[in-house]
Amino acid sequence: MENSDFPLYGSEDNYSNVYDYYEFDDTSHDAVYPNAPHIMSIVIYSLAFILGVPGNALVIWFTGFRWEKTVSTLWFLNLAIADFIFVLFLPLHITYVATNFHWPFGKYFCKMNSFIAGLNMFASVFFLTVIGLDRYLFLAHTRFIHKHRTLKKSLIVSGIFWISAAIIAAPALYYRDTKEIKEISRSVIICYNNFHEYEHSVIVRTHTSLTILRFLIGYLFPLITMVVCYTLLAISMKGKNTLASSKFFWTVFAIVVAFFACWTPYHIFSLLELMVHHNDEFLEVLKYGMPISTSLAFMNSCLNPIIYVLISKVFRVQLEDSVAKIFKNTLRDISYTGVKSDQLVDSKSIPTVCETVS
Repeated sequence: MENSDFPLYGSEDNYSNVYDYYEFDDTSHDAVYPNAPHIMSIVIYSLAFILGVPGNALVIWFTGFRWEKTVSTLWFLNLAIADFIFVLFLPLHITYVATNFHWPFGKYFCKMNSFIAGLNMFASVFFLTVIGLDRYLFLAHTRFIHKHRTLKKSLIVSGIFWISAAIIAAPALYYRDTKEIKEISRSVIICYNNFHEYEHSVIVRTHTSLTILRFLIGYLFPLITMVVCYTLLAISMKGKNTLASSKFFWTVFAIVVAFFACWTPYHIFSLLELMVHHNDEFLEVLKYGMPISTSLAFMNSCLNPIIYVLISKVFRVQLEDSVAKIFKNTLRDISYTGVKSDQLVDSKSIPTVCETVS
């Protein structure tokens, strides 16, 4: 397919989770309002933002400031930080979709928005993988893990993961670009992957390389690793029928299942999208499938705190206790402020010495 037949300039952000409808629309952006899949996307993005910001902030508060600093809490803290940073950028994407893909935020935020999305995906999957490995080693190789599993070493591993995720997500900082498109009724600025201005072969090669890299590192390898770890973990837990280990196991297992349930459709459609460079047979399927699968992937960033509340009794008790303390302190402050105000009014109504003498 020639480049003139397929407008790759408005490329979907296959590398960093940001779907751009323009690539799959060979008509135009003349429609003023988003269509049904995009309205659904806006609702899901908004829900992810509303739930994700306070939810991940609570997890960061507990694991970072309230609970004892352990290797396990460190992994969950980093996972929450990755999701929290991502959901903070969601309003940019909500605005982009709501305005029928007009990007008013400039080139810098176009690059950063895509980079943060990629950083979130890779950092999340790295920490989920290490949580699975850590649990397996903790139960199956106790002597080894007690000798080498230290908070200091875990901090170093966390730093390596963040740097690795940033490096893998970095192409978004180079390839993401903005472009003004003149239309019949308006002029729009799109945020897209500018793999090349006109060389179709370069566009296809770069797009394919980044998509496969993301699939292997961000999905397939972690999936295989976690399936092996949790299978061995489930086998080893048969002989350790304790409630604590079971609760922890099911919490982590639910988080992993949620991650792959949310991201699997996106990766399927991303690989399927590579076919449109050679055949536009799947164009209509991608037009509706990509926004829905991307919305589902975005939703993962707010699910972990919900899973903690539903499964983890420790987290639920701590949350209820903290909310009760906050409510109690707020009422006490309001009551104290009211008493001080009454005392101030009373003091003003009592005559001073000078007023009494006169």
